[in-house]
Amino acid sequence: MRKEVFESPIGESYVKAVHPSGLTVYIMEKPQYTSAYAVFGTKYGSIDTKFSKNGGETVAVPEGIAHFLEHKLFESEDGDAFTRFAKTGAYANAFTSFDRTCYLFSCSDKFYDNLAILLDFVQSPYFTEQTVSKEQGIIGQEIKMYDDSPTWRVMFNMLTDMYHNHPVKIDIAGTVESIAKIDASLLYKCYETFYNPSNMFICIAGNVDTEKVLKQIEGGIIINAPVTIERGEFNEPEEIVKPFVKQSLAVSMPMFCFGYKQKIKTPDRSLKTKVCMQLLLELICGDASPLYARLVKDGLINDEFETEYFNGHGYATVIFEGESSNPERVAELIKEEVERIKSDGIDKKLFSAVKCSMYGDAIRRFNNVEEIAMQLIECAMCDYDLFEEIKLLKTVTSDDVLRRLEFLDNDNTVLSVISPKEG
Repeated sequence: MRKEVFESPIGESYVKAVHPSGLTVYIMEKPQYTSAYAVFGTKYGSIDTKFSKNGGETVAVPEGIAHFLEHKLFESEDGDAFTRFAKTGAYANAFTSFDRTCYLFSCSDKFYDNLAILLDFVQSPYFTEQTVSKEQGIIGQEIKMYDDSPTWRVMFNMLTDMYHNHPVKIDIAGTVESIAKIDASLLYKCYETFYNPSNMFICIAGNVDTEKVLKQIEGGIIINAPVTIERGEFNEPEEIVKPFVKQSLAVSMPMFCFGYKQKIKTPDRSLKTKVCMQLLLELICGDASPLYARLVKDGLINDEFETEYFNGHGYATVIFEGESSNPERVAELIKEEVERIKSDGIDKKLFSAVKCSMYGDAIRRFNNVEEIAMQLIECAMCDYDLFEEIKLLKTVTSDDVLRRLEFLDNDNTVLSVISPKEG
Protein backbone atom coordinates (compact mmCIF):
# COMPACT_ATOMS: atom_id res chain seq x y z
CA MET A 1 0.00 0.00 0.00
CA ARG A 2 1.01 3.59 -0.56
CA LYS A 3 1.43 5.16 2.90
CA GLU A 4 1.71 8.66 4.30
CA VAL A 5 2.33 9.65 7.93
CA PHE A 6 0.75 12.80 9.39
CA GLU A 7 2.09 14.33 12.60
CA SER A 8 0.79 17.12 14.82
CA PRO A 9 2.46 19.61 17.17
CA ILE A 10 0.58 18.00 20.08
CA GLY A 11 2.43 14.70 19.73
CA GLU A 12 -0.24 12.71 17.86
CA SER A 13 0.20 10.99 14.50
CA TYR A 14 -1.74 8.80 12.10
CA VAL A 15 -1.21 6.88 8.88
CA LYS A 16 -3.18 7.23 5.67
CA ALA A 17 -2.73 4.35 3.26
CA VAL A 18 -4.22 3.71 -0.17
CA HIS A 19 -4.89 0.11 -1.18
CA PRO A 20 -4.33 -0.87 -4.85
CA SER A 21 -8.13 -1.12 -5.17
CA GLY A 22 -8.50 2.56 -4.26
CA LEU A 23 -9.69 1.88 -0.71
CA THR A 24 -8.37 4.49 1.74
CA VAL A 25 -7.28 3.41 5.22
CA TYR A 26 -6.73 5.71 8.21
CA ILE A 27 -5.08 4.39 11.39
CA MET A 28 -4.21 6.21 14.60
CA GLU A 29 -2.35 4.11 17.13
CA LYS A 30 -3.13 4.77 20.80
CA PRO A 31 -0.96 2.15 22.55
CA GLN A 32 -1.72 3.53 26.01
CA TYR A 33 -5.40 2.64 25.59
CA THR A 34 -6.93 -0.81 26.16
CA SER A 35 -9.62 -0.56 23.48
CA ALA A 36 -9.85 -0.10 19.72
CA TYR A 37 -12.52 1.15 17.35
CA ALA A 38 -12.85 0.26 13.67
CA VAL A 39 -15.16 1.49 10.90
CA PHE A 40 -15.63 0.12 7.37
CA GLY A 41 -17.64 2.68 5.42
CA THR A 42 -18.84 3.70 2.00
CA LYS A 43 -19.64 7.11 0.54
CA TYR A 44 -23.27 6.15 0.05
CA GLY A 45 -26.26 7.53 1.91
CA SER A 46 -29.95 8.24 1.77
CA ILE A 47 -29.64 11.15 -0.69
CA ASP A 48 -28.09 8.91 -3.37
CA THR A 49 -31.39 8.08 -5.06
CA LYS A 50 -30.15 9.02 -8.55
CA PHE A 51 -26.77 8.00 -9.94
CA SER A 52 -24.87 6.69 -12.92
CA LYS A 53 -21.97 4.25 -12.92
CA ASN A 54 -18.99 4.50 -15.27
CA GLY A 55 -20.77 6.99 -17.55
CA GLY A 56 -23.84 4.82 -18.03
CA GLU A 57 -27.49 5.80 -17.87
CA THR A 58 -28.80 7.54 -14.77
CA VAL A 59 -30.57 5.12 -12.43
CA ALA A 60 -33.33 6.15 -10.01
CA VAL A 61 -33.85 3.91 -6.98
CA PRO A 62 -36.43 3.93 -4.16
CA GLU A 63 -35.93 6.21 -1.18
CA GLY A 64 -34.52 4.37 1.82
CA ILE A 65 -32.56 1.78 -0.14
CA ALA A 66 -29.16 2.71 1.37
CA HIS A 67 -30.54 2.13 4.89
CA PHE A 68 -32.25 -1.09 3.72
CA LEU A 69 -28.95 -2.34 2.30
CA GLU A 70 -27.22 -1.61 5.61
CA HIS A 71 -29.71 -3.85 7.42
CA LYS A 72 -29.41 -6.68 4.91
CA LEU A 73 -25.63 -6.74 4.76
CA PHE A 74 -25.37 -8.20 8.26
CA GLU A 75 -27.10 -11.38 7.03
CA SER A 76 -25.49 -14.30 5.23
CA GLU A 77 -26.35 -17.90 4.37
CA ASP A 78 -24.53 -19.00 7.52
CA GLY A 79 -26.17 -16.57 9.97
CA ASP A 80 -25.60 -12.94 10.83
CA ALA A 81 -22.54 -10.88 11.70
CA PHE A 82 -23.89 -9.83 15.10
CA THR A 83 -23.73 -13.45 16.26
CA ARG A 84 -20.11 -13.69 15.09
CA PHE A 85 -19.16 -10.50 16.94
CA ALA A 86 -20.94 -11.70 20.07
CA LYS A 87 -18.62 -14.70 20.21
CA THR A 88 -15.56 -12.42 20.33
CA GLY A 89 -17.10 -10.07 22.91
CA ALA A 90 -17.09 -7.07 20.58
CA TYR A 91 -19.73 -4.37 20.36
CA ALA A 92 -20.91 -4.04 16.74
CA ASN A 93 -23.27 -1.64 15.01
CA ALA A 94 -23.92 0.26 11.78
CA PHE A 95 -25.54 3.49 10.67
CA THR A 96 -26.75 5.16 7.52
CA SER A 97 -26.83 8.94 7.23
CA PHE A 98 -27.51 11.27 4.34
CA ASP A 99 -24.15 10.71 2.61
CA ARG A 100 -22.52 7.61 4.15
CA THR A 101 -23.07 4.10 5.47
CA CYS A 102 -20.71 2.76 8.14
CA TYR A 103 -20.21 -0.62 9.81
CA LEU A 104 -18.25 -0.64 13.04
CA PHE A 105 -17.08 -2.48 16.08
CA SER A 106 -15.26 -1.66 19.31
CA CYS A 107 -13.41 -4.13 21.49
CA SER A 108 -10.75 -4.50 24.16
CA ASP A 109 -9.66 -7.97 23.00
CA LYS A 110 -9.35 -10.03 19.80
CA PHE A 111 -9.13 -6.96 17.57
CA TYR A 112 -7.75 -8.82 14.56
CA ASP A 113 -10.42 -11.52 14.78
CA ASN A 114 -13.05 -8.80 14.81
CA LEU A 115 -11.43 -6.98 11.89
CA ALA A 116 -11.58 -10.24 9.92
CA ILE A 117 -15.34 -10.45 10.58
CA LEU A 118 -15.83 -6.83 9.52
CA LEU A 119 -13.88 -7.28 6.28
CA ASP A 120 -15.76 -10.48 5.51
CA PHE A 121 -19.41 -9.57 5.98
CA VAL A 122 -19.21 -6.09 4.41
CA GLN A 123 -17.80 -7.72 1.26
CA SER A 124 -20.22 -10.69 1.20
CA PRO A 125 -23.71 -9.53 0.15
CA TYR A 126 -26.48 -12.11 0.32
CA PHE A 127 -29.96 -11.07 -0.74
CA THR A 128 -32.97 -13.19 -1.68
CA GLU A 129 -36.53 -12.17 -2.41
CA GLN A 130 -37.64 -14.01 0.74
CA THR A 131 -35.22 -12.20 3.06
CA VAL A 132 -35.95 -8.86 1.37
CA SER A 133 -39.70 -9.33 1.88
CA LYS A 134 -39.14 -10.11 5.56
CA GLU A 135 -36.98 -6.99 6.01
CA GLN A 136 -39.63 -4.78 4.40
CA GLY A 137 -41.92 -5.60 7.31
CA ILE A 138 -39.22 -4.94 9.91
CA ILE A 139 -38.13 -1.61 8.43
CA GLY A 140 -41.78 -0.64 7.85
CA GLN A 141 -42.31 -0.90 11.61
CA GLU A 142 -39.15 1.16 12.20
CA ILE A 143 -40.45 3.90 9.88
CA LYS A 144 -43.77 4.01 11.75
CA MET A 145 -41.88 4.28 15.03
CA TYR A 146 -39.91 7.28 13.73
CA ASP A 147 -43.16 8.86 12.52
CA ASP A 148 -44.10 9.14 16.21
CA SER A 149 -40.65 10.30 17.39
CA PRO A 150 -40.75 14.03 18.29
CA THR A 151 -36.98 14.52 17.91
CA TRP A 152 -37.06 12.89 14.46
CA ARG A 153 -40.18 14.64 13.22
CA VAL A 154 -39.19 18.14 14.36
CA MET A 155 -36.08 17.95 12.14
CA PHE A 156 -37.62 16.25 9.10
CA ASN A 157 -40.66 18.54 9.20
CA MET A 158 -38.21 21.44 8.97
CA LEU A 159 -36.30 19.84 6.09
CA THR A 160 -39.55 19.04 4.24
CA ASP A 161 -40.57 22.70 4.37
CA MET A 162 -37.07 23.86 3.50
CA TYR A 163 -36.26 21.71 0.44
CA HIS A 164 -38.46 21.37 -2.63
CA ASN A 165 -36.77 18.52 -4.50
CA HIS A 166 -33.60 17.48 -2.70
CA PRO A 167 -33.89 14.01 -1.06
CA VAL A 168 -32.34 15.34 2.15
CA LYS A 169 -35.95 16.08 3.13
CA ILE A 170 -36.86 12.37 3.00
CA ASP A 171 -36.54 10.15 6.08
CA ILE A 172 -33.27 8.20 5.88
CA ALA A 173 -35.25 4.94 6.12
CA GLY A 174 -37.56 6.04 3.30
CA THR A 175 -41.31 5.49 3.44
CA VAL A 176 -43.40 2.35 3.72
CA GLU A 177 -44.39 2.88 0.08
CA SER A 178 -40.82 3.42 -1.19
CA ILE A 179 -39.27 0.38 0.52
CA ALA A 180 -42.06 -1.81 -0.91
CA LYS A 181 -40.42 -1.23 -4.32
CA ILE A 182 -37.04 -2.64 -3.21
CA ASP A 183 -36.04 -6.09 -4.45
CA ALA A 184 -32.87 -8.20 -4.42
CA SER A 185 -31.76 -7.08 -7.89
CA LEU A 186 -31.93 -3.39 -6.89
CA LEU A 187 -29.93 -4.10 -3.73
CA TYR A 188 -27.22 -5.82 -5.76
CA LYS A 189 -27.18 -2.92 -8.25
CA CYS A 190 -26.60 -0.39 -5.46
CA TYR A 191 -24.08 -2.64 -3.71
CA GLU A 192 -22.02 -3.17 -6.88
CA THR A 193 -21.97 0.60 -7.49
CA PHE A 194 -21.29 2.08 -4.06
CA TYR A 195 -19.58 -0.79 -2.22
CA ASN A 196 -16.65 -0.78 -4.62
CA PRO A 197 -13.38 -0.36 -2.63
CA SER A 198 -12.58 2.79 -4.64
CA ASN A 199 -15.62 4.41 -2.99
CA MET A 200 -14.90 3.05 0.51
CA PHE A 201 -12.72 3.66 3.55
CA ILE A 202 -11.54 2.00 6.75
CA CYS A 203 -10.86 4.09 9.87
CA ILE A 204 -9.23 2.63 12.98
CA ALA A 205 -8.12 4.13 16.29
CA GLY A 206 -6.80 2.51 19.44
CA ASN A 207 -4.43 -0.14 20.70
CA VAL A 208 -3.45 -1.65 17.35
CA ASP A 209 -0.30 -2.28 15.32
CA THR A 210 -0.48 -0.29 12.08
CA GLU A 211 1.68 -2.64 10.00
CA LYS A 212 -0.25 -5.70 11.16
CA VAL A 213 -3.57 -3.99 10.37
CA LEU A 214 -2.42 -2.94 6.90
CA LYS A 215 -1.18 -6.44 6.14
CA GLN A 216 -4.52 -7.94 7.19
CA ILE A 217 -6.48 -5.41 5.10
CA GLU A 218 -4.22 -5.95 2.10
CA GLY A 219 -4.98 -9.66 2.19
CA GLY A 220 -8.67 -9.23 2.98
CA ILE A 221 -9.90 -6.74 0.39
CA ILE A 222 -11.54 -8.11 -2.73
CA ILE A 223 -10.11 -6.13 -5.64
CA ASN A 224 -12.62 -5.00 -8.27
CA ALA A 225 -12.18 -2.54 -11.10
CA PRO A 226 -12.63 1.00 -9.71
CA VAL A 227 -15.91 2.71 -10.55
CA THR A 228 -16.75 6.28 -11.46
CA ILE A 229 -19.98 7.44 -9.81
CA GLU A 230 -21.93 10.47 -10.96
CA ARG A 231 -24.46 11.53 -8.34
CA GLY A 232 -27.78 13.00 -9.41
CA GLU A 233 -28.77 16.64 -9.40
CA PHE A 234 -32.17 17.62 -8.04
CA ASN A 235 -32.86 21.12 -9.42
CA GLU A 236 -33.29 22.58 -5.95
CA PRO A 237 -34.51 26.23 -5.82
CA GLU A 238 -32.71 28.64 -3.50
CA GLU A 239 -35.88 29.57 -1.62
CA ILE A 240 -37.63 27.58 1.10
CA VAL A 241 -41.04 25.91 0.62
CA LYS A 242 -42.76 27.64 3.57
CA PRO A 243 -41.51 29.28 6.79
CA PHE A 244 -43.50 27.50 9.50
CA VAL A 245 -44.73 23.99 10.29
CA LYS A 246 -46.35 22.64 13.44
CA GLN A 247 -47.32 19.15 14.58
CA SER A 248 -48.76 17.82 17.83
CA LEU A 249 -47.17 14.77 19.45
CA ALA A 250 -46.69 13.31 22.92
CA VAL A 251 -44.25 15.85 24.43
CA SER A 252 -44.38 17.68 27.75
CA MET A 253 -42.84 20.89 26.36
CA PRO A 254 -42.81 22.29 22.82
CA MET A 255 -39.76 21.29 20.73
CA PHE A 256 -38.38 23.35 17.88
CA CYS A 257 -35.95 23.20 15.00
CA PHE A 258 -35.15 26.57 13.42
CA GLY A 259 -33.05 26.54 10.25
CA TYR A 260 -31.49 28.83 7.66
CA LYS A 261 -31.37 27.45 4.13
CA GLN A 262 -28.13 28.41 2.40
CA LYS A 263 -28.73 29.91 -1.04
CA ILE A 264 -25.88 28.10 -2.80
CA LYS A 265 -26.48 25.12 -5.09
CA THR A 266 -23.00 23.71 -4.46
CA PRO A 267 -22.06 24.58 -0.86
CA ASP A 268 -18.40 24.93 0.06
CA ARG A 269 -17.55 21.83 2.11
CA SER A 270 -14.02 22.90 3.01
CA LEU A 271 -12.88 22.42 6.59
CA LYS A 272 -12.25 26.15 6.87
CA THR A 273 -15.90 26.91 6.12
CA LYS A 274 -17.00 24.24 8.60
CA VAL A 275 -14.77 25.70 11.34
CA CYS A 276 -15.90 29.25 10.56
CA MET A 277 -19.56 28.23 10.70
CA GLN A 278 -19.04 26.47 14.04
CA LEU A 279 -17.37 29.59 15.41
CA LEU A 280 -20.19 31.73 14.06
CA LEU A 281 -22.85 29.59 15.75
CA GLU A 282 -20.99 29.88 19.06
CA LEU A 283 -20.83 33.65 18.65
CA ILE A 284 -24.55 33.89 17.85
CA CYS A 285 -25.92 31.55 20.47
CA GLY A 286 -23.17 29.49 22.11
CA ASP A 287 -22.83 29.02 25.87
CA ALA A 288 -20.67 32.15 26.23
CA SER A 289 -22.80 34.44 24.02
CA PRO A 290 -25.02 37.27 25.30
CA LEU A 291 -28.05 35.84 23.47
CA TYR A 292 -27.68 32.44 25.14
CA ALA A 293 -27.53 34.10 28.56
CA ARG A 294 -30.67 36.08 27.77
CA LEU A 295 -32.60 33.04 26.50
CA VAL A 296 -31.71 31.09 29.65
CA LYS A 297 -32.51 34.01 31.96
CA ASP A 298 -35.92 34.47 30.33
CA GLY A 299 -36.65 30.73 30.57
CA LEU A 300 -36.88 30.37 26.78
CA ILE A 301 -34.38 27.48 26.43
CA ASN A 302 -32.91 24.75 28.62
CA ASP A 303 -29.98 22.30 28.49
CA GLU A 304 -31.45 20.63 25.39
CA PHE A 305 -30.54 23.62 23.20
CA GLU A 306 -28.05 22.84 20.40
CA THR A 307 -26.70 24.35 17.18
CA GLU A 308 -25.37 22.66 14.05
CA TYR A 309 -23.97 23.44 10.62
CA PHE A 310 -25.51 20.69 8.52
CA ASN A 311 -24.26 20.30 4.93
CA GLY A 312 -23.57 17.82 2.17
CA HIS A 313 -23.94 17.24 -1.57
CA GLY A 314 -26.32 19.99 -2.72
CA TYR A 315 -27.56 21.17 0.68
CA ALA A 316 -26.43 23.37 3.58
CA THR A 317 -28.43 24.47 6.61
CA VAL A 318 -27.70 26.22 9.90
CA ILE A 319 -29.85 24.72 12.67
CA PHE A 320 -30.87 25.87 16.15
CA GLU A 321 -32.92 23.32 18.07
CA GLY A 322 -34.21 22.49 21.52
CA GLU A 323 -37.18 22.84 23.84
CA SER A 324 -39.00 26.10 24.58
CA SER A 325 -42.27 27.38 25.94
CA ASN A 326 -42.15 29.97 23.13
CA PRO A 327 -40.25 28.72 20.03
CA GLU A 328 -41.47 31.63 17.91
CA ARG A 329 -39.84 34.10 20.31
CA VAL A 330 -36.56 32.13 20.27
CA ALA A 331 -36.50 32.25 16.45
CA GLU A 332 -37.26 35.98 16.50
CA LEU A 333 -34.39 36.71 18.92
CA ILE A 334 -31.94 34.62 16.86
CA LYS A 335 -32.89 36.62 13.77
CA GLU A 336 -32.34 39.86 15.68
CA GLU A 337 -28.92 38.69 16.85
CA VAL A 338 -27.90 37.76 13.31
CA GLU A 339 -28.84 41.27 12.12
CA ARG A 340 -27.03 42.85 15.08
CA ILE A 341 -23.78 41.02 14.30
CA LYS A 342 -24.11 41.95 10.61
CA SER A 343 -24.41 45.59 11.68
CA ASP A 344 -22.00 45.79 14.64
CA GLY A 345 -19.44 43.14 13.74
CA ILE A 346 -17.92 40.47 15.98
CA ASP A 347 -16.95 41.13 19.56
CA LYS A 348 -13.18 40.54 19.59
CA LYS A 349 -13.03 39.41 23.23
CA LEU A 350 -15.85 36.89 22.74
CA PHE A 351 -14.27 35.69 19.49
CA SER A 352 -10.96 35.00 21.26
CA ALA A 353 -12.72 33.14 24.10
CA VAL A 354 -14.75 30.99 21.70
CA LYS A 355 -11.67 30.12 19.64
CA CYS A 356 -9.78 29.03 22.75
CA SER A 357 -12.72 26.91 23.89
CA MET A 358 -13.04 25.19 20.51
CA TYR A 359 -9.28 24.62 20.40
CA GLY A 360 -9.45 22.90 23.79
CA ASP A 361 -12.35 20.73 22.63
CA ALA A 362 -10.41 19.74 19.50
CA ILE A 363 -7.42 18.65 21.61
CA ARG A 364 -9.57 16.68 24.08
CA ARG A 365 -11.14 14.63 21.30
CA PHE A 366 -7.82 12.83 20.88
CA ASN A 367 -8.40 11.21 24.28
CA ASN A 368 -11.30 9.10 22.98
CA VAL A 369 -10.81 6.36 20.37
CA GLU A 370 -14.43 6.55 19.17
CA GLU A 371 -14.15 10.32 18.69
CA ILE A 372 -10.92 9.85 16.76
CA ALA A 373 -12.51 7.23 14.50
CA MET A 374 -15.47 9.53 13.80
CA GLN A 375 -13.08 12.35 12.87
CA LEU A 376 -11.16 10.01 10.60
CA ILE A 377 -14.44 9.27 8.80
CA GLU A 378 -14.72 13.00 8.07
CA CYS A 379 -11.17 12.91 6.72
CA ALA A 380 -12.13 10.04 4.42
CA MET A 381 -15.38 11.66 3.27
CA CYS A 382 -13.99 15.15 2.58
CA ASP A 383 -10.24 14.51 2.17
CA TYR A 384 -9.32 16.45 5.32
CA ASP A 385 -6.11 16.23 7.33
CA LEU A 386 -7.08 15.19 10.86
CA PHE A 387 -4.89 17.93 12.36
CA GLU A 388 -6.02 20.70 10.03
CA GLU A 389 -8.77 21.86 12.40
CA ILE A 390 -6.22 22.59 15.14
CA LYS A 391 -4.13 24.61 12.69
CA LEU A 392 -7.18 26.53 11.45
CA LEU A 393 -8.31 27.42 14.97
CA LYS A 394 -4.96 29.12 15.47
CA THR A 395 -5.09 31.14 12.24
CA VAL A 396 -8.75 31.84 11.44
CA THR A 397 -9.74 35.50 11.87
CA SER A 398 -12.96 37.27 12.84
CA ASP A 399 -13.18 38.55 9.25
CA ASP A 400 -13.12 34.94 7.99
CA VAL A 401 -16.08 34.20 10.22
CA LEU A 402 -17.92 37.42 9.43
CA ARG A 403 -17.84 36.60 5.70
CA ARG A 404 -19.81 33.41 6.40
CA LEU A 405 -22.57 35.47 7.99
CA GLU A 406 -23.90 36.16 4.49
CA PHE A 407 -25.08 32.53 4.47
CA LEU A 408 -27.75 33.49 7.02
CA ASP A 409 -30.69 35.15 5.29
CA ASN A 410 -33.52 35.97 7.72
CA ASP A 411 -36.01 35.78 4.84
CA ASN A 412 -35.03 32.17 4.07
CA THR A 413 -35.73 30.37 7.33
CA VAL A 414 -38.02 27.59 8.52
CA LEU A 415 -39.33 27.08 12.04
CA SER A 416 -40.58 23.59 12.87
CA VAL A 417 -42.48 23.09 16.14
CA ILE A 418 -43.72 19.97 17.91
CA SER A 419 -46.38 20.97 20.43
CA PRO A 420 -47.89 18.83 23.20
CA LYS A 421 -51.05 16.93 22.36
CA GLU A 422 -54.11 18.22 24.17
CA GLY A 423 -55.07 15.97 27.07
